[in-house]
Amino acid sequence: MPRVPIVFEASRNGYRLSTDRARLDLATVHRFLTDDSYWAHGMTLDQLQRALEHSLPIGIYAEDGSPAAFGRVVTDYAVFAYLRDVFTLPAHRGKGLACWLAKEIRNHPELASVTSWMLATRDAHAVYEKAGYRPAPHPEYYMTVPKPSDTEPREP
Repeated sequence: MPRVPIVFEASRNGYRLSTDRARLDLATVHRFLTDDSYWAHGMTLDQLQRALEHSLPIGIYAEDGSPAAFGRVVTDYAVFAYLRDVFTLPAHRGKGLACWLAKEIRNHPELASVTSWMLATRDAHAVYEKAGYRPAPHPEYYMTVPKPSDTEPREP
């Protein structure tokens, strides 16, 4: 049975950050991830639902309650957390929401003991550096299992 963490919320400049699952606009999250992201392009709705069941989703909402940004944390709630799937909808970009999300979620009381935070990004290093993230000190220690499409030869 998935863990149900307490709801954590914070406000800034008219925006509300919340881990309340009931507030999530699943259709908007799925549409962005599958259509507009480079990291989750083609993700099925079932995959997203399973991912959300086993992670801590974070939404940022505008004053009218509409979604503005999203991310989720894959964590054991003890020592490790991996921030992923962070995005800001176009109408809300340039307001520092992704940086705020990446920094503020570390204030969640159930994540207080987490000492190892990670994320991966192809193009937003400056955003996350503002939130306190740094390159891994020993990247040679880390390994991954490549997706089959990453290792198979591509046809010309």
